Amino acid sequence: MDFVTSQDGTRLAFDRYGDGPPLIYVGGALNDRRSGVAVAEPLSSRFTLYYYDRRGRGDSGDTQPFAVEREIEDLAALISAAGGQAAVFGISSGGALSLRAAAALGPGVIPRLAVYEVPFTDGSREALQERATYAADLAALLAEGRHGDAVARFMKLVGTPEDVIAQMRTAPFWPTLEPFGPSLAYDSEAVHASAGGAIPMEVIKAVEIPVLVMDGGASPPALRDPARALAAALPNAHHETMPGQTHDVAPEPLARSLAAFL
Repeated sequence: MDFVTSQDGTRLAFDRYGDGPPLIYVGGALNDRRSGVAVAEPLSSRFTLYYYDRRGRGDSGDTQPFAVEREIEDLAALISAAGGQAAVFGISSGGALSLRAAAALGPGVIPRLAVYEVPFTDGSREALQERATYAADLAALLAEGRHGDAVARFMKLVGTPEDVIAQMRTAPFWPTLEPFGPSLAYDSEAVHASAGGAIPMEVIKAVEIPVLVMDGGASPPALRDPARALAAALPNAHHETMPGQTHDVAPEPLARSLAAFL
């Protein structure tokens, strides 16, 4: 483990593994830097993978007040530690953050980007309302310090049945999830959930670098449809559907696709 300091003074913990040009792994909701370990191994002969605790997670700090711009600065600080320029891979809501960073930082900092199943909505009225309701519920729960309930609300959003959530809340691992509660608001900001989570076209049009947009062939339309729409909206994108994969994508085929693109 090593540390880098972001522009606002927040210390960010990261690990690196492998040998080759730098590739930054940006995890999604309820993930810390450990989520990058499985991908690092199959990529280690081609890239040096940097995987970090996004602010508010793991061993990283969480300076307030939060704004999504602070997470862009965090990613910029990590890229600086990696040599000043690095490809980026963002999974789930980490992909939304990575797209915003690519638009803000430019091709001199992020020359190539890959994302997997960024959870934008399809733009329908029902989907926009569901995501905006989630953002409001999440904000209210976090304001009351109900971090466990915030995690449960997120799980409901992503389709986890109520009875399964109830069982999980009695499981030994549940206390390890509750500290992630406040950081769910940061994922919500990355996908602009309060406004419905539609693809932010003003951001996407500014991402001129090559982008690989991936989804899983076994994932539901709610994830696959936005991936196709995102690829169509980006100025320079390639869309790939990975056969048999879900949102919990297997590291080996993911690593093959990343290596081929990067």
